[in-house]
Amino acid sequence: MAESGTFQPRPLDRSAPFYVAGHRGLVGSAIWRNLEAEGFTNLVGRASSDLDLKDRDAVFSFFSLVQPRYVVLAAAKVGGILANNTYPVDFLSENLRIQVNVLDAAREFGVERLLFLGSSCIYPKFAEQPIREDSLLTGHLEPTNDAYAIAKIAGIMHIQAVRRQYGLPWISAMPTNLYGPGDNFSPEGSHVLPALIRRYDEAARAGTQVVTNWGSGTPRREFLHVDDMAAACLHLMEHYDGPSQVNVGTGKDVTIRELASLVADAVGYSGEILWDTSKPDGTPRKLLDVSKLAEAGWSASIGLEEGIKSTVAWYRDNLLSVRG
Repeated sequence: MAESGTFQPRPLDRSAPFYVAGHRGLVGSAIWRNLEAEGFTNLVGRASSDLDLKDRDAVFSFFSLVQPRYVVLAAAKVGGILANNTYPVDFLSENLRIQVNVLDAAREFGVERLLFLGSSCIYPKFAEQPIREDSLLTGHLEPTNDAYAIAKIAGIMHIQAVRRQYGLPWISAMPTNLYGPGDNFSPEGSHVLPALIRRYDEAARAGTQVVTNWGSGTPRREFLHVDDMAAACLHLMEHYDGPSQVNVGTGKDVTIRELASLVADAVGYSGEILWDTSKPDGTPRKLLDVSKLAEAGWSASIGLEEGIKSTVAWYRDNLLSVRG
């Protein structure tokens, strides 16, 4: 086994078994599309109905059968402020089990290169902006999603521990707020951007004259199209090796009020927009420092306005299935 630090990133073997955990989710499906476009011919995915990643024995049996050489761990229980705040036990317990089972099985069966996907919510609520990777564990988390964040932090620590103890060149990437085809548009479980798309699209269709959004509209957020995120994942697997997680974002942010305006324009809503300040805002600002990503030779290419328009088009084309 190679000593930690001697591994040199290189192009991945396009014919080797490559397991994408969570291949039907927002991130996993984008990674799958990108890998197909990049010439990978032995992609492996399992629906949750076929493989419950919370079932340790089932996960080990799967890895024994498939023997993947590469893995992206994109499977996770995810949700917006409301879901995270209402079901913290579910977000903590389910994500910890998924991560431990997949990472332990990957080590047991000799996975060469693995990328663990976290979330920018791992960083302290009042971290200095833009947020650097070394801000991790330097302050208190946002309380509305601290359980989910703790699970993701545990995943980062697991990757670092595997590197130290076994010398495996596994890495972690921390995406900013993601959006795009395959997103969750449900009223209960969606994040802010898909929630706004659904709300404004329904208002535009119904001729509603007033739309009310949660919070003040003043928090600032960064948004990355999921196809950009997928491209960044492959780039990191082929060009980066190190114990630190890598922030993946655009390096630019907007206020939620500005975001709402972009969405309203994209769907053709021209009514009044109100803000319910009795509802929580969450973290006041969350912008990632993407210097490490830039040093690795990658930057985002899909602009926010362009990305929102294409996501609205996808949502409308898939209206029946996303509402189901």
